[in-house]
Amino acid sequence: MKNTALTTAHESLGAKMVPFAGYNMPVSYEGVNAEHETVRNAVGVFDVSHMGEFLISGPNALNLIQKVSSNDASKLTIGKAQYSCLPNETGGIVDDLIIYKIKEEQYLLVVNASNIEKDWNHISSYNTDLNADMQNISEGYSLLAIQGPKAVEAMQSLTSVDLATIKFYHFEVADFAGIDHVIISATGYTGSGGFEIYCKNEEVKQIWDKVFEAGADFGIKPIGLAARDTLRLEMGYCLYGNDIDDNTSPFEAGLGWVTKFSKEFVNSQALEKEKQQGPARKLIAFELDDRGIPRHGYDIVDENGKTIGLVTSGTMSPSMGTGIGLGYVPPIFTAVGSKINIQIRKKAVSATVVKLPFYKK
Repeated sequence: MKNTALTTAHESLGAKMVPFAGYNMPVSYEGVNAEHETVRNAVGVFDVSHMGEFLISGPNALNLIQKVSSNDASKLTIGKAQYSCLPNETGGIVDDLIIYKIKEEQYLLVVNASNIEKDWNHISSYNTDLNADMQNISEGYSLLAIQGPKAVEAMQSLTSVDLATIKFYHFEVADFAGIDHVIISATGYTGSGGFEIYCKNEEVKQIWDKVFEAGADFGIKPIGLAARDTLRLEMGYCLYGNDIDDNTSPFEAGLGWVTKFSKEFVNSQALEKEKQQGPARKLIAFELDDRGIPRHGYDIVDENGKTIGLVTSGTMSPSMGTGIGLGYVPPIFTAVGSKINIQIRKKAVSATVVKLPFYKK
């Protein structure tokens, strides 16, 4: 089990540590609901240093990225980031990721922790003729997600950059917490605003300490992976391994908006055909009409008790106090307002298909 550079700090704060994607990670500190509310209303800090980072450079860097990713990376300018996915050869998704254009002919790809080796091998297999320079820098870098509506105000004293001017999915390489050349990215997986900070492992403890000093008057707290999951689910953001995987297509998962046919990429012809014909199932969002908590793997059933799909993510929403979830069903059940049932143990609990996000600010 690997540790992040901040494992000792988490343990000293009383974090409950669990194994996750090969790392020893903090799942919670004071409890998921309290931590969730901190991010929705103030500012919280996640250590997500288990994520993977690949640096792709050279004259063919863009060509390689265009070949393996579904979005159109040619639209990126320096200082801009893009959400995308890596399609596989059989209609599914190798991973979802964020692509940063650092400078001309240099890009940073940020991938899911559990997929680092798989993604590296997949991208490498398409680089044999292109010979772009690929570096896996995951082991040397840390990542902090500073999230919440007070993040800009709380962190402004730590940098010379005007944080309020960094637009969503844009970034600056600048000074932060006394360290030069830190990536300050207006991204995150919570839906409550804030930043993600990329730095070297040997720099992260200084940054962590100064972040908590600067945020003390703003109610800043450390946040674990459990609240990260409830926060992303309230926004309807897909989690790899739950809502998307090697057997789900971008169009089934509602990721058509990051699938651009202005270029050729892995399996693009088959995916374009699927777009025209329409997928056989689609990812929906639902709220329970009655008490209950939907969980990953529960059956979705129709009014006659026939199984029509599967819950991929589910929880009791801390912000709304109702059971919410995502799952795949045939297109006939996907219209907003449609009635379905979630099989929770021996009871079929009524649910309504809703429009995302669940949580409206």
